[in-house]
Amino acid sequence: MDVVLAVKKYVSKMIADSGTGMRVLMMDKETTGIVSMVYTRSEILQKEVYLFENIGNEHGEVMKHLNAIVFVRPTKENVQLLCKELKNPRYGKYYLYFSHALSKSDVKVLAESDEHECVSDINEYFADFYPVDIHHFTLNITNCARHFIWSQNHLTRTCHGLTSVFLALKKCPMIRYQANSEMCHQLADSVKLLISREASLFDFRRSDSTPMLLILDRRFDPVTPLLNQWTYQAMTHELLGIKNGRVDLSQRPGVKKDLHEVVLSPLHDQFYRENLYKNFGEIGSSIKELMDDFQAKTRSQQKVESIDDMKAFVENYPQFKKMSGTVAKHVTVVGELSKIVGANNLLEISECEQDIACQSDHSSAIQKVRALLRQPSTSSVDALRLVALYSLRYDSHSNNATTSLTDQLASRDSRRIISGLLKYASIGGRLSQAAEIPGISMTRKFFKGLKGVENVYTQHVPKIKDTIEELLKGRLRESDYPYAGSSIMSERPSDVIVFIVGGTTYEEVACVDSINSSNSGVRIILGGTTIHNGLSFIDEFMTATAS
Repeated sequence: MDVVLAVKKYVSKMIADSGTGMRVLMMDKETTGIVSMVYTRSEILQKEVYLFENIGNEHGEVMKHLNAIVFVRPTKENVQLLCKELKNPRYGKYYLYFSHALSKSDVKVLAESDEHECVSDINEYFADFYPVDIHHFTLNITNCARHFIWSQNHLTRTCHGLTSVFLALKKCPMIRYQANSEMCHQLADSVKLLISREASLFDFRRSDSTPMLLILDRRFDPVTPLLNQWTYQAMTHELLGIKNGRVDLSQRPGVKKDLHEVVLSPLHDQFYRENLYKNFGEIGSSIKELMDDFQAKTRSQQKVESIDDMKAFVENYPQFKKMSGTVAKHVTVVGELSKIVGANNLLEISECEQDIACQSDHSSAIQKVRALLRQPSTSSVDALRLVALYSLRYDSHSNNATTSLTDQLASRDSRRIISGLLKYASIGGRLSQAAEIPGISMTRKFFKGLKGVENVYTQHVPKIKDTIEELLKGRLRESDYPYAGSSIMSERPSDVIVFIVGGTTYEEVACVDSINSSNSGVRIILGGTTIHNGLSFIDEFMTATAS
């Protein structure tokens, strides 16, 4: 089960089926993002696609010598824009591809609009999700609930995205969901209904093992998104933000203009792929090795003394240039991460977060939190998260100090945010005051990183790990995670898609990768409505609990 390969095959087939010669690729905002996750622009150019256009572009030239590949979501707006395009076609032929099932009425409307008979093909290619990595996808839906109720648009989009994953992977799964979440229940029913309605699409050859969809609610673990992260991918998203595989560095002082936006893609960047889940200290060592290798190759390229040397240089230049870009990109990203860690005192803050989450010493926890709140280097966001973690852990403690700690925060909205978090976590996500928290354990390692700067590595195990392991062992209680429908699975699942309503985190992705690596024959894919860092999670639960 590889969601990246599934989408890439769809895009490749679209291009191949549209014939040869110069072509234009028309997409909407979402499909542009989806395609960018699996293909670089230069790769598509090599396939004779020379022009990229947003659907609905009213200022494009008429170029009848070009054929148009159209890949869009099957929305009413897109169908209307296509009808308008077909009535006054600017290109020779149109090959129409939709990312999910198109209704018969929409097909009829498009056919009626094709007065010039320029549509050569119309098809459904189920790439209605963003493939982040081989076992991770997202739908880029932020703030999916209000008052813990789906908006109909978000529910429909999520249902389409999930079923698109099944169709792309050629799987028709059994469905289980978190019983104490009405949103999970509603999504499970909607997905099952869509599968029943489009039964012919899901008529796949039976496999040895029945796949499983497990739907969880972000509220079951509000701790993971609040913790600072120390692995490369998770840390980059936490401190800089990753959107569709891109990091915006344009607001970071001193970053060169050509590095204002960098692409971090496991598919196209070997260094990134190999270091996704390494901790920050190890990344320092990996960067040094990368630079040493680059410098060694640079010195060898300087020795151009013969025709053979010149030939070797020309042959190796593309790889040399690519390596140069990789070095510059990762040195810049790691450098910016180091600056933020130092400026915001994140090592000490992370230590305190661990103590709150893993220890049961209330007196020590409150002293450390108060001390950090007084430090000028503690950012308002980190201060808020410390108090948030404290409130989750010690909300029912007899000497609970959430109110006084909240009063120390600079933000006027702090009290409302902490109250919103406690309400959000009310279905089981609060931390126990017992010595250890189920599903959460941490270890710490300290070692030297770049230029002698000490980096901290914190390995936090999210709650999802226990849930997945219980599922794989056949021990997940049906009362807590019932099936959608009357059928139940007798054997243990080996192909599992876990979907989190309310969003995933990169720490949970690393956890899934570890489970996949350590369990032969097990294939787990993690997906969610969005991918959170601390700030986006605060927005998520504040929207969900807004009055």
